[in-house]
Amino acid sequence: MENGVLEVDTLVIGAGVVGLAVARALAQAGCEVIVLEAGDHFGEGISSRNSEVIHAGIYYPESSLKARLCVEGRKQLYEYCESHKVGYRKCGKWIISTSEAQNKGLEGIQTQGIANGAPLELWDGPTLARQLPYVRSSAGLWSPETGIVDTHGLMLALLGELEDAGGSLVLRSPVERIESEGGAHVLWVGGAEPLRVKARTLVNAAGLGAVPLTGSWKGLPDSRKPVQWFARGVYFSYGGRHPFSNLIYPVPEPGGLGVHLTLDLAGQARFGPDVEWIEREDYGVDPERVHSFVAGIRQWWPGIEPERLQPAYAGIRPKLKNAEGGFFDFRIDGPQEHGIPGLVNLFGIESPGLTSCLAIAGLVKDKLA
Repeated sequence: MENGVLEVDTLVIGAGVVGLAVARALAQAGCEVIVLEAGDHFGEGISSRNSEVIHAGIYYPESSLKARLCVEGRKQLYEYCESHKVGYRKCGKWIISTSEAQNKGLEGIQTQGIANGAPLELWDGPTLARQLPYVRSSAGLWSPETGIVDTHGLMLALLGELEDAGGSLVLRSPVERIESEGGAHVLWVGGAEPLRVKARTLVNAAGLGAVPLTGSWKGLPDSRKPVQWFARGVYFSYGGRHPFSNLIYPVPEPGGLGVHLTLDLAGQARFGPDVEWIEREDYGVDPERVHSFVAGIRQWWPGIEPERLQPAYAGIRPKLKNAEGGFFDFRIDGPQEHGIPGLVNLFGIESPGLTSCLAIAGLVKDKLA
């Protein structure tokens, strides 16, 4: 402590799955790492409100970070879950079209996925009907590399390795202001005992809070401060038995992948997320949205029993473009992008952020090397 300022080597803001993966990688590389988390527990934001799907890397432009990091991260994540006894299942998924008009879209998805390194097999309607007799479709793509994971168990494993490497997690420590100057970063940290912390290396992995932190960030160029939009997606659980053992996705829609069927490790089904653009952080689930869910699901599963759908939870995607903006890539800004030594900002880390977490951590480590 010097002049009332605590000096540390490396700070990571945010204890979601990406923040913990980054902190673990830096600690194992020999850095003294402290993770600052505003909440009462780790992983309470985006990481606890997703579909827990391990994505194959299908939909993203071939040259994008999302494509590369998803494919790399998927391979690393399966290996990590196996070696660290984290619950997962490579259950595979079907991407289905419900009309002849959508079949061309499937062919385009197959071409994109294979170019990215995600194997996909195209099935025609009659063949698919024998495999999935309860699904109405005109064609489908089979993705054998898609799976599901216990996100909480994954974060526990990452946190355990972070602490084994000498790092630590500090909860209820919201970052209120940052100044970057002279090769160091000073953070004003709130909470029960506010203090200032000075770090040589800083990683902003604050999820939905990553962009707001830049608003009053002294020393960060305005050109490196993005604008953020919120796209909420709600989930409905499906009570009781069902006929599915794989994930089912419709052809993607603007802003998301359509209302799809996912499974948890116990085999229980849930549907979602949909896409709703909102002005502020709000995790409410309107029970009336079930009607649009039922209408969408019935297009490919006529046997759904609507009374078994119950509101579950909502998640929010941190978008760097609005509803009309189209595709945007992960923003992983290091010294090469903003010119500030020892700093990496992670913006717009939505899906496939969970799948990509270990690959993202490797890229952040490289940018700071």
